[in-house]
Amino acid sequence: MQKRRFLNTVLGLAAALVLGAGAAHAQQPVAGRDFAPISPAQPGDNPAKIEIVEFFSYGCPHCKEFHPLVSKWAAALPADVSFKRVPVSFGRAQWFNLSRLYYAAEAIGELGRLDDAAFVALHEKNVKLYDDATINQFAVQQGVDGRKFAEAYNSFGVKSKAQRGDQLAQAYKIQGVPAIAVDGRYLVLNEGLKSYEDLLARTDKLIARARAERKK
Repeated sequence: MQKRRFLNTVLGLAAALVLGAGAAHAQQPVAGRDFAPISPAQPGDNPAKIEIVEFFSYGCPHCKEFHPLVSKWAAALPADVSFKRVPVSFGRAQWFNLSRLYYAAEAIGELGRLDDAAFVALHEKNVKLYDDATINQFAVQQGVDGRKFAEAYNSFGVKSKAQRGDQLAQAYKIQGVPAIAVDGRYLVLNEGLKSYEDLLARTDKLIARARAERKK
């Protein structure tokens, strides 16, 4: 009787281990479902860190919805992970100006005033932030120095960064926004997801995968 109980216990433990291993395997990100491999892989700004890139545009209503969630998530990332945002235009002149808005605000340290406000102006107040004059007027209305903003917005450096953002989007094969890339190797897919929280959870799994592969 005791021998039979022992065998039943061993078999039960073995079955549990097999089921546990199967569940763990099922949770691993799958190419074509959870992510698309980025080929060739793209270098990050800091090779020592797992770089997360969010491609977005102020002109995208989905990016507006995603912004508060991804901002909170990014603020809690571990020390070995970096996060950067890249505005893209997909060749639209109006969206290219929105990319310049972002980089100009960043250049003069005014993202805090203009970042959320740009989403609100476009999608809640129906302000057409597409031409230079309207964008500069918007910045002034938010309490930003209009001369400083205009100088940055029209600078060669800001225009170059906006162009570089579009080049990065092409290199990463971005077809829509918001989009997230992990470690220059994985483009997070939204197949089968029901919420932006699910998208970030999938991103977390790909960060874990990238971290494990870096240790090999």
